[in-house]
Amino acid sequence: MSNRTFTMIKPDATSKAYTGAILNQILEAGFTIKAMKWTRLTPEQAGQFYDIHRERPFFGELVDFMSSGPIVAAILEKENAVADFRTLIGATNPAQAAEGTIRKKYAASVGENAVHGSDSDENAQIEGSFFFSGLERF
Repeated sequence: MSNRTFTMIKPDATSKAYTGAILNQILEAGFTIKAMKWTRLTPEQAGQFYDIHRERPFFGELVDFMSSGPIVAAILEKENAVADFRTLIGATNPAQAAEGTIRKKYAASVGENAVHGSDSDENAQIEGSFFFSGLERF
C-alpha cells in the first residue's frame, strides 16, 4: 500500500470552472498536493496515457475528449491514498456515485466524469511518472 495517488481534473470540469472547488474538496479530505500542473494533452499523449483501453470501442472518443481542453494533473499524498481517493471521487457513473463525492457533484456522465483517479498503487506510480519528473515532485 502506498501513500500516493494520481489524479487528473478532466476537460469537462476545467471548462466549467470546477477546478478550484474540486481541489478544495481534495484538500479538505486530508490529501496534500505533491506535484501539480495545468496542461493540455495532445491526442497522441491522451492515446498513450489511456493505451490500456486501446481495444475498447470508446477509445477514440476518450482520446478526443481528454485532448479537447486543459486538464490539471496532480500527485496526492495521504495514508491509504488510492483507496481513499477512489472513495472521494465516487463511482464512474455519477448517477451511481454516493452523495457528496466529486463525481456526484461535478460530473455530467460516464464519459464526462470530472476526474481521473488511479485504481492501484502500481498505476498511481506509472500515471504520476507520465506527467512528472522527479524534480517536479515534493
